[in-house]
Parts: sequence; C-alpha cells; structure tokens
Amino acid sequence: MKFFVCIKQVPDVASPLLLRDGALVTESGRLVLNAYDASAVEEALVLIEKHGGEVHLVLIGPERAQEAIRKALAMGAEAATHLQIDDEALDSRAYAALLSEYLSGQTYDVIACGKQAQDTDAGLAGSMLAEILGLPYAANAVGLEIEGSELIVTRQGDTGQEIIALPTPCLVTCSNDMNEPRIPNLKGIMAAKRKTITVRKVERPSAEGGPVTRIRRYEPIPSREPGRILDGEVDEVVSELVDLLKHRVKVL
Repeated sequence: MKFFVCIKQVPDVASPLLLRDGALVTESGRLVLNAYDASAVEEALVLIEKHGGEVHLVLIGPERAQEAIRKALAMGAEAATHLQIDDEALDSRAYAALLSEYLSGQTYDVIACGKQAQDTDAGLAGSMLAEILGLPYAANAVGLEIEGSELIVTRQGDTGQEIIALPTPCLVTCSNDMNEPRIPNLKGIMAAKRKTITVRKVERPSAEGGPVTRIRRYEPIPSREPGRILDGEVDEVVSELVDLLKHRVKVL
C-alpha cells in the first residue's frame, strides 16, 4: 500500500513567540514538524511495517522547511517532494489547490494529513483536497487499519467513536491522539541524509484556487487582572461576591 503524507513546518507553540509590527517572526524562532502531521506519518509507517508498502511525503513551504522533511524521513518515510514557495500567506484553500495539482499526477492508496495546523488551528485543507480529488474521506482519525483493499478508520465524533470502511484510494486526516510519533534514532537520521527530496518550484495559485482569507496581524494575548481571594464569614463573602458580579464584572 502506498501512502502520501502531507506535512507542514510550523512555529513551535511551546516556545516563546516573537512579534514584530504585527507579524510573527520565524527567522529566530524554533520551527518544527506539525504535531498532527507527525502522527499521520507515524501511523502510515506502522501500517506499512505491518502490511508492506511505501510512505512518501509532500510539503509546501520555503527552503528552510526541508528541516521538517528530514525529520519525517528520519522517522522512516521513503522519499519526499518539496513544493517550494516563498509566499507563506497561504490559506487552506491555497494549500489544497497546490497539493491537488501535484497529487493528481501521482498513484497512491491513501493520502494522510494532520487534522489541523498547530500554529493557526486551520483544519480545512484535508477536506478541501479530498473534494478536489473526488476521494472518499474521513476526518479526525484516532486509529487506522488495513483490511483487503479498504482502510478501516476509527474516528472521534462529537458523541463517541465511529468506525468507517473507506475504499481506496481515499484521504484521511489524523488526530494527534492517534499515537506517539517515534523519535528518530541515529541510524534513521543518517539514512535520511541519503534519501531523495524532489524540489519543485511552485507559484501562488491563481484567483480560482488562491487564498481567500488573510491574516491581518498578530497581537499578544491581553494581560488579565490577577485573581482575588475573598476572606471572611460565608455570608459576608457571598454578599461581596454577588456585589462584584453585579456591579464590576456585570454578569448578573
């Protein structure tokens, strides 16, 4: 079975973010493989180790994004395609348009994506890509298995888990609750240096597939007043609390 896993490089949300003139500064910040995409890579690797097959990567981003590609290759993916573009002002629609243009010329059984980006929480590229390519699709997968020519998807729904059998070729978006992505070992890191990364220069999609949303600016989270602890007898504390909620916070 052949997997294509769509990955993305994002700022590490666990490290301090630097803002300058309303823009996110990434040159000095730490950039990492998107956590949801790492789970998609891991699950694809688990399945091919069990059933046989190949895992190929595809990433859209600037030249520096090859660091994320190398990490996923070190995990065990076979090869990668880097759709290189300097324009980072792309929304889900633009990503889906560029990915569909590339993937429409490929053969595959499963396209796997992370369910969202960990920096902006945007999560529509997978569903848009499935629609453009005309593929059966399942979102928010927490488990995958292969049975014959079908991909068995366990997905987390609003009220519980659902199990769906998708005919291949198909597309699935993966939750980071699915697994714990492996940490590349030294052998994998050295092997990744010899693996092929095919670089294709791409341009911002035309109006038909181009971005329809844009980020105007980033702003730091507003500071909040420190909390207060009310001391005293119960009746006094309740009376003071009600007064604060009515006249200061104005929620009653």
